Amino acid sequence: MNRKIMTAVGTAAAVTLALTACSGGAAGDAATEEPAGPVTISMAGWDLAAVPEFQTLADAYHAANPDVTVELKEYPAGNDYDTALTADLAAGTAPDVFIVKNLKNYITFQAGGTLLDISDVAAELDPATGGLEAMAIDGATYAVPYRQDSWVLYYNKDLFAQAGVAEPDGSWTWEDYDKAAVALSAAFKAAGSTATGTYQHGWQSVVQGFALAQSDGASLDSGDYSYLEPFYEQAIALQDGGAQPTYATVTTNKLTYQAQFGTQQSAMLPMGSWYIATLVKQQASGEANAFEWGIAPIPQLESSTAGVDNTPVTFGDPTTMGINSAIDEAKVAAAKDFLAFAAGPEGAAALAAIGITPALIDDTVTETIFRLEGVPTDDLSKFAYTTHETLPENPVGEKTAAIQTILGETHTAIMSGSVPVADGIAEAEERVANEVG
Repeated sequence: MNRKIMTAVGTAAAVTLALTACSGGAAGDAATEEPAGPVTISMAGWDLAAVPEFQTLADAYHAANPDVTVELKEYPAGNDYDTALTADLAAGTAPDVFIVKNLKNYITFQAGGTLLDISDVAAELDPATGGLEAMAIDGATYAVPYRQDSWVLYYNKDLFAQAGVAEPDGSWTWEDYDKAAVALSAAFKAAGSTATGTYQHGWQSVVQGFALAQSDGASLDSGDYSYLEPFYEQAIALQDGGAQPTYATVTTNKLTYQAQFGTQQSAMLPMGSWYIATLVKQQASGEANAFEWGIAPIPQLESSTAGVDNTPVTFGDPTTMGINSAIDEAKVAAAKDFLAFAAGPEGAAALAAIGITPALIDDTVTETIFRLEGVPTDDLSKFAYTTHETLPENPVGEKTAAIQTILGETHTAIMSGSVPVADGIAEAEERVANEVG
């Protein structure tokens, strides 16, 4: 599978990092020898009680390497993670290993000198590792992906059956998806239900990520965003026709995709593969209703990439790990070995065992995921999980963060009805030309 990707610390933070970060020096030239223990390395994580992946990797690595202990340092979740981590990097108190959570920040961390060159680690990884290719900057790599989520289509088999609408078969284009959403909503309304055919969350990525990945010739830094128009026209038509909650309803009522799909208020949900583990957990706890569900490939713009004999195109950002350039040289070998473990088959297997989609999907990972209780085991679900070309929502680049900020404001204006689609896109193009260049 070909998987690629990439939000932002900001100009002020970038300057701070550049002024305070170590350049890496001899640590960056260290060989990839086996770590000499006992040694303890620290790693950044967030919301440790609810997000098990960090402790899982730390424990799995320690079990395989008893002389090395990985201690976790907890940071705030959400956007506050980047803010707090940036402050610690500037103060020289950041952990030895940290997660590059939003890859729009990757180039900021790298340009600020806070990331060690780990090209030697990247060279040893399986080339099929999702997102690995996109991490190269001028021929060097400063972070490696340990997980790679891709967007798929979740659907409620019970609601489809009740509505008498044919389930996805893997061949759907967006036109097929629209027709199904309308038919489902009509059936629900006739039965006195308030459920809708689909639920598209309010994020800009739900529209723009697919448009960028699937539109021929689309480029984030081209300054031409006409490729967004048909995707926005579709999204507006769905909410105007009642097949999808309006953007105003989503934002004002603070709807969550977990509740909309998990409590059967929508029959379909385009969402990342991370939701598999969440839905399984919520159904087991009773937070989500008990119903039969499946996974299908995300609908395609063109029929040429649809169907189980083809490779559907979708999007998704990898989550990556890097090494603090200010790390003690005596710990570099252990830190590099830990990254190789986390991004390799052993780390992938450990993550799969808790329902997390790793960057490297091999047969062991697939078998592990689909052995988890509650995960659908039909052929289409397995195909959707394993087979796709995943392209970046946020390609690595100096202008990506600024462009995405403008396009995020464009998304709000269009989806709220403040401006017509064409006018909103034209304004975005003008702003990018004038403000970003």
